[in-house]
Amino acid sequence: QVQLVESGGGLVQPGGSLSLSCAASGSIFSINAMGWHRQAPGKERELVAAITSGGSTNYVDSVKGRFTISRDNAKNTVYLQMNSLKPEDTAVYYCYASGVLVRNRVGLSDYWGQGTQVTVSS
Repeated sequence: QVQLVESGGGLVQPGGSLSLSCAASGSIFSINAMGWHRQAPGKERELVAAITSGGSTNYVDSVKGRFTISRDNAKNTVYLQMNSLKPEDTAVYYCYASGVLVRNRVGLSDYWGQGTQVTVSS
């Protein structure tokens, strides 16, 4: 079984920074893309940032220039550095891994973390 464990959420003042990390564990042979979604109260879940195994990145417009996604393929870990945080960044942030090839299993699967709360408030 594959598990994604997130860490790094919390409370921060507007303009502050937080760093999230997400480690995938299990009998993983490879992971295509990893990234982060978020869901604020009363809103739909949205993609925040994604990164492929080759290092190509994608960001939602609202976080461009403020958030940076990175990845350590050897550790199956993805990071999200969040700077200049705004109250509208408040949400539960979910890590995901897509296109996961698991040893001794046919086909690719997607997995999600349990979510970590990020609150931006003074």
